[in-house]
Amino acid sequence: MSDTPGSKQQNTAAFYGQAVASFAVAMAATAIGIYQLSADAWVRGFLAIAVLYLVTSSFTLAKVIRDRQEGPAQGPAPTYAPFEKH
Repeated sequence: MSDTPGSKQQNTAAFYGQAVASFAVAMAATAIGIYQLSADAWVRGFLAIAVLYLVTSSFTLAKVIRDRQEGPAQGPAPTYAPFEKH
């Protein structure tokens, strides 16, 4: 395997499909479990919102980690000055 700058390893279609299928099965199983839970509707709603929050924050964390790993190869990050006139 080559670790030269600029070479980016791509995932196979099977790996991508397995990751999507695994995510779908996990979300479906969690949704069914929450739906079948013998608790008040507000408890099930709270758990559903908590799961959605966990999923979105996990995607954000994965993106931040990926960006940080890919960052040094792209050079320094541009500075951000929101009130600077151009």
